[in-house]
Amino acid sequence: MALAAAAIAASRPSPAGLPRPLCRASAHPCRRPRFRLEASLSASTPAPAPATADDGAAAGPCPVVRFDMADFTVADRVSVGLHGRSDEMIFEATVRDPSSELYGSTVVLRQLTSSQAKRRGRRALEVLKKLARRQMMYHSYAMQVHGYVTPSKAMEEGDSPLVLVHGYHGSYSLRHWLQLSDWLPTLEATLALDEEQVRRVGDDSVGGPAVTRQLRLIRILMRDLLIGVNYLHSHGMAHTELRLENVHVSPVDKHVKVGILGNAVDFHDNDPSNSAVASNNERRKMMIAFDMRCVGFIMAKMVLRELMDSSTFQKFKSFLNKGNDPSCLREFLVPILSQNSPSGNIGLQMLDRHWGAGWNLLALLLATKSDKRISCVDALRHPFLCGPKWRISPTVNVVRWGLGSTAVRLAEDYIYGHHQRRRLAYFIELMEVLNPNSSTENWLRLLPGRWCLLYCTGRHIGLTLRQPTPRVLINDAFLTFAEAPESVDPILSLTSDIGFKIMPESDWPHDKSGTEGNLSVTTSARITPGRIYTNAEDGKESSSRITSSRYLGGKWGKAAKMKELPASLPTASVNVDEDDVDVSMSCGSTLNVKSARNVLQEVRTQTPPEMFDLSKIVCGTYIDSRLMVLRGVNGSALLFVRSNRTSDP
Repeated sequence: MALAAAAIAASRPSPAGLPRPLCRASAHPCRRPRFRLEASLSASTPAPAPATADDGAAAGPCPVVRFDMADFTVADRVSVGLHGRSDEMIFEATVRDPSSELYGSTVVLRQLTSSQAKRRGRRALEVLKKLARRQMMYHSYAMQVHGYVTPSKAMEEGDSPLVLVHGYHGSYSLRHWLQLSDWLPTLEATLALDEEQVRRVGDDSVGGPAVTRQLRLIRILMRDLLIGVNYLHSHGMAHTELRLENVHVSPVDKHVKVGILGNAVDFHDNDPSNSAVASNNERRKMMIAFDMRCVGFIMAKMVLRELMDSSTFQKFKSFLNKGNDPSCLREFLVPILSQNSPSGNIGLQMLDRHWGAGWNLLALLLATKSDKRISCVDALRHPFLCGPKWRISPTVNVVRWGLGSTAVRLAEDYIYGHHQRRRLAYFIELMEVLNPNSSTENWLRLLPGRWCLLYCTGRHIGLTLRQPTPRVLINDAFLTFAEAPESVDPILSLTSDIGFKIMPESDWPHDKSGTEGNLSVTTSARITPGRIYTNAEDGKESSSRITSSRYLGGKWGKAAKMKELPASLPTASVNVDEDDVDVSMSCGSTLNVKSARNVLQEVRTQTPPEMFDLSKIVCGTYIDSRLMVLRGVNGSALLFVRSNRTSDP
């Protein structure tokens, strides 16, 4: 029913036999305070025992306070940001007892009716008692629960609802803030961002372009959120219900609040039959991993506001639920978010900054395996959440990620000057030196899947100067590795798919429409251990060496902490069966033999020779869950990114 009607109805006398209404709007004379430290929540549910005073400055008496309904003046409306469930009723009220420490302040009365809702309420009071020894941190980063309302005598006889009294932190949850059209300046004003505030995230300035302002604001919100969650984890509890609706931004102390902790779970199982240390440690890791995944979803929605749309977010979750690696999120999301993006791809720009550090943090928060997810403390040290004034020493994994992300961004420009080609070759060689999965077992584990060709360090031949007949435009080139059926040895099926389009010859620079076609080459390959030499005199095969002498110079070499270039690097040799090769070409229109031969020749001219003649692939020099580098017989490197397009919903 309407809240205004509820407040009016509450002022009327109750019919005989019915419990007293939740809210009474009539005034009454001031009375002595009705605060008691020990009371029963209902006839059958005892309240938590009062906490003793702590020696610390933030300590004090037990914060669980027992109120009467007459201590409040109830408002006739509720702010939209106070998220309530179907088994909850939410009221805003003002404390009118002058002897109360809360006198004149706005609070929220949350009436919990079902047994499950009352269990959440009792749990919130238990958590309040547990965190009483560090009340300052609790008040800063969690929605403060003041106590509960004493049920009337009539209600005590029956199944009375539990009414929690907790803090009021503005009209909006974080979800409602982000849904405002002018959310950025409004939230900046609410947080009162100044130079003192931005120093909390390693910055020293305010204003600037929209991307910079949003990134600064997200750093502030994320760091506050992580500090609050880490505060719970350090006290042996997990939140388990972190989402935008439960996160509030207080305009008073400018901190993020993580909800009333009604579903907080202890790390340690209280079951006496299951008291093993190993079991408790496993439970702790799982609970922390669950919270960090929820934090990852919150970060994704804050940065990529397109995910606020339920259908887009469902695609995002479906991608993760299918077991795809979160490190491939960028390649999956860019095509989706580039279509009619309401935020102008500002989120993509933020995540791409600082060598893709945002994508790296998002992948660590949403890692498929729980033991691979980042902790709150490590997330607070991540470069994405640290401003330009903080000197951060990145880990080798972050350096490796930055190299790969920079190479991908350069390859996407598709305008390759001499300096760009040199930089790309340099980054690829650095990636090869920092290869984290050099063993053959890791290659066999990571290779299966579909890989899209991004760049080749060999010769590039286009259409503009040659103007061949026919005009063929190369779309995408894929390399697919699959486990060979009924194979005991480490043999993989290897398929190259090259998509192309035959364009009209008259107006092809402006009209890119035409007939679609595909060239497919299938064979099998055996993966064996190998070596690649960094100096020409060390290797017998000229095709298996890298000759760059710039590893130890520049910021990337210093970040990787390489003191000496190794003489050789382990690789995975790709031994292709040249006797078992199947080549096929399909086209949307009928071609005669001569035209088909010309089209095939043009496709071969524009694509790297290794994509047609798979036997020219010599070895693999780098692989992770996202990127792969293969070397050809002529020494050129082919950079691939894992493609999840077949997994799109």
